[in-house]
Amino acid sequence: MKKLTWLVSAVFLILLVSLLCGCAGLAASAQEYYSIGMAYYGLGKYDEAEKWLNRAKQADRTMTASQYNLGRIAFETEKYKDAAKQFEGILKKDPDNVLALRAAAFTRIKMNDIEKAEKHYNKLLSIVPESADDGYNHALVLFAMERYDKAEEVLEKYPYSLQDNNDMVLLYARTQKALDKVEAIDNYAKWLSSNTSDKKVRYEYAQLLEQHDLYARALEEYRTILSDSASASSSGAADEDLKKSDVRFSLARLLLIADDESGEGITEMETAVSEGYDNIEAVEELQKNTKVSSTNRDKLRTIVNNMQRTFEAKEAEAAAAKEAEKTEEDLQPDDLSETDPEADSE
Repeated sequence: MKKLTWLVSAVFLILLVSLLCGCAGLAASAQEYYSIGMAYYGLGKYDEAEKWLNRAKQADRTMTASQYNLGRIAFETEKYKDAAKQFEGILKKDPDNVLALRAAAFTRIKMNDIEKAEKHYNKLLSIVPESADDGYNHALVLFAMERYDKAEEVLEKYPYSLQDNNDMVLLYARTQKALDKVEAIDNYAKWLSSNTSDKKVRYEYAQLLEQHDLYARALEEYRTILSDSASASSSGAADEDLKKSDVRFSLARLLLIADDESGEGITEMETAVSEGYDNIEAVEELQKNTKVSSTNRDKLRTIVNNMQRTFEAKEAEAAAAKEAEKTEEDLQPDDLSETDPEADSE
């Protein structure tokens, strides 16, 4: 209902101002141009909005607001380069413009220009250091730049958000994991307590537990993921971001290292390979690990040999198929239209 009221008001405004502009040579003001442009913007008619906002941009009074909204139009139509030009044009005249800094930073993220995004966020937070949302985005950019220590420093400026903001808690956990800090375990556990169905994050958590030799807890997490994956597969809701065979390999690796007398690890490894696990290098690395019993290392060597044979067979099959396709193409006439059976018979 509110949206409908806004649309009616916008249409009325456009008609009214357009009527005034056409009466007896009465010139519209920049503010009227701006109002018409924003009315069209509200209707989603961006081409018309651009036309009027560009007119309003010529006047000092409406220049900055018009330029900002032209940037918004460019952003919403995925013309990120144009959007950045508009927002950063404002910053040349007004370096402390918070809205323009925020918009420019987010646009640079969309452009995958994280270095410029980081500069904008750094400036933004020097002006509004209390903004947790901007702090999160800044830390996210720093994380992407692999400046983990700086990202952690930024996140820790917002202790209250780290208590109840799930996105911030997860980024904090991942940052600490990248820094190889054991504190990451508690933050992953905290996040998973309210996001129990996220198998990808649970897998990160299980790997972290294994990394810190917390084998029993890691084992439980790997098995939980496999159990959830089995349930998801039966319901047709498989997780494309996490391969079951990768989890199975991790479980096998843990069992082989944590319990070198058990044969369960080899069984899990064979299952992982049968389910599609094909990282030969990872299995070879595990086969060289002295924490694995000599008996199991011999069995891993057999698995590696089988994987290599399977890989070579697939390569040979693909090469044969490619050669057959090439031969078939060579046998095709160059131009069937050149042959005229009826003409030959005459």
